Amino acid sequence: MALHLLTPTHLHHPSSPLPRRRAAASATATLAHPLRAHPRLRLRLATAASSPRTGPRRAGMSAIRSSLIDPDGGALVDLVAPPGRRAALRAEAEALPRVRLAAVDVEWAHVLAEGWASPLRGFMREHEYLQCLHFNSLRLPSGGLANMSLPIVLAVDDAAKDRVGAAPDVALAGPDGELLAVLRSVEIYPHNKEERIARTWGTTAPGLPYVDEAITPAGNWLIGGDLEVLQPIKYNDGLDHYRLSPQQLRDEFDKRGADAVFAFQLRNPVHNGHALLMNDTRRRLLEMGFKNPILLLHPLGGFTKADDVPLPVRMEQHSKVLEDGVLDPETTIVSIFPSPMHYAGPTEVQWHAKARINAGANFYIVGRDPAGMGHPTEKRDLYNPDHGKKVLSMAPGLEKLNILPFKVAAYDTVAKKMAFFEPSRSQDFLFISGTKMRTFAKTGENPPDGFMCPGGWKVLVDYYNSLQTEGATTPATATV
Repeated sequence: MALHLLTPTHLHHPSSPLPRRRAAASATATLAHPLRAHPRLRLRLATAASSPRTGPRRAGMSAIRSSLIDPDGGALVDLVAPPGRRAALRAEAEALPRVRLAAVDVEWAHVLAEGWASPLRGFMREHEYLQCLHFNSLRLPSGGLANMSLPIVLAVDDAAKDRVGAAPDVALAGPDGELLAVLRSVEIYPHNKEERIARTWGTTAPGLPYVDEAITPAGNWLIGGDLEVLQPIKYNDGLDHYRLSPQQLRDEFDKRGADAVFAFQLRNPVHNGHALLMNDTRRRLLEMGFKNPILLLHPLGGFTKADDVPLPVRMEQHSKVLEDGVLDPETTIVSIFPSPMHYAGPTEVQWHAKARINAGANFYIVGRDPAGMGHPTEKRDLYNPDHGKKVLSMAPGLEKLNILPFKVAAYDTVAKKMAFFEPSRSQDFLFISGTKMRTFAKTGENPPDGFMCPGGWKVLVDYYNSLQTEGATTPATATV
């Protein structure tokens, strides 16, 4: 699909008063439009006099670092057993009934263990699942709401259900049988797949990637409970050093003296349109009075559909973007977000935004059709491309996050670079879709100058060349 990015229209200046609610962000403001107060922002900013890492302060607000924006529920969940407890926990797990996880389940266990889904403390029990499925939120003990738009559940088949029986606790093992965690005070309840799919995606059409991968082949029961993980989950793929937990990210933001953190979620290679968006966001935050805005470049690292560029290739490409100076390494943190991808549009983008709150981000960039995809059986988008940003502006539990919508960006054939689209000279702009970008890379054809940094483009070309080489050298299988 073509890249469509939206320029920010409703941003909160630290000295501006804050209305209680905001309307959906407008997508029609021009680049020259002055920044206006953003009603959804609820930040407490430290005074410049109190610390060199702080920015402007609004009267009457407490002085804290922006990376300490409260996690959902007030405290960041950490479900990894401390080192001194791990031996005893492993011994306990060895004696329990065992449930084996699929690869996607391990990714969700990782998400839960590090607190990305705070205040959730394990795979959902039925009352949590129903709140998530029907209300996209969880009711907190305080009476407030935490956004939770995607079910984080563990499916089991009849055999596993019988194996668990009436046991209060079960051991969870990875696909290779290695013990990973203990699930306590478990509850088993029916897995109505059709209802789950219809409510999460808004359709039950065949061909939804996550459904085909993780729901259709899964069992007809869900098991929920409190999770305790034996040790930090690692993938040993050479990328674990990029997998910073929410607490590690918060620590890094404080170490760098951030007074604003703006997160950019992506599952594709970074081109200069993305860079334009991110650099322009930082410029605007500086104009608003922030002294040290930090970009969290946060590629999704869990399950993605088959035609997406694999994570190792994307991470190499991202590193080239920083090496080539397209993004500033001093003000950018590149880290992997361990969540699987649903491609569930406005429902899923709430999850993407909520998780970044728990990581300490107080600004979230959203573009056209976030978390969307083409309809699996029809030639159209599955979701209205504007609904993602509109839903984020109204979603319960996201009030403290500042949403940054952006205008369309495309390749300016006159300036020979990515630029924000100008309708008055639409004939000068070229929209390069992700499909077209992949076609360029596969065929060895170069995109227009200024579309992507040369180092990053070479990574993609080399990747697609390697696929063609593998295909050419794979021996044919005889048919009998």
